[in-house]
Amino acid sequence: MPRFALKIEYDGRPFAGWQAQADQPSVQGAVESALGKLDAGFATGARIAAAGRTDAGVHATAQVAHANLHRDWDPFRLAEALNFHLKPAPVAVLAAARVPDDFHARFSATERRYLFRLQARRAPATHDRGLVWQVLHPLDAAAMREGAAHLLGLHDFTTFRSSICQAASPVKTLDEIRIDEVEIPHGREYRFHLRARSFLHNQVRSIVGTLERVGAGSWPPARVAEVLQARDRAACGPVCPPHGLYLCGVGYPQDPFAD
Repeated sequence: MPRFALKIEYDGRPFAGWQAQADQPSVQGAVESALGKLDAGFATGARIAAAGRTDAGVHATAQVAHANLHRDWDPFRLAEALNFHLKPAPVAVLAAARVPDDFHARFSATERRYLFRLQARRAPATHDRGLVWQVLHPLDAAAMREGAAHLLGLHDFTTFRSSICQAASPVKTLDEIRIDEVEIPHGREYRFHLRARSFLHNQVRSIVGTLERVGAGSWPPARVAEVLQARDRAACGPVCPPHGLYLCGVGYPQDPFAD
């Protein structure tokens, strides 16, 4: 059976997360339903595998999944057919690619990249409502960058790990954390870019919530190092809401969508 990789974009607001659930809408369920219109295996219960299981309300601009199909589709036509059957769900297949049988969307991945959008302004968000986390007070980007520097590298991230996280170990390597500041009408947007081989459950949202406290002046930047070393969930800052978070890239030894 030919195996295809799919690059998928979605608005997470209508969904209970990526993972298929019996009684709630999911992104996985929407994609598998569209595949069921094209392939007998998915019409009778076949499943796809994804690089990451995003939570309820979390978005993606470049989620990656793979599927085994009975027919050897032209990749462009497969993406077009899936997008036709995905309507009107806010899910789109940006690209499809034929991949080797040993390619696995999750286990072949060498890195994940996330973006978190945080807006600071008094007026409510309109066009970006449900797509950003909004706070009313201005933030100190330099202080947040100073605090974020303590998190780079190999650490025990127990402080920034959800109590229901199923990862075997809290030890992870955070390869990059970059904070860009962008002017918006009557306010500022802070874009947090994080890159690692893998992340713990709620790790990104916990990190951004902690750094927001630093940017607001409630915590000194050095406190980030202290809460990291505490290895105690209770030491973490607030966990920020999911709707500012985007899975924006997955890296592989060879990019399946390079062509």
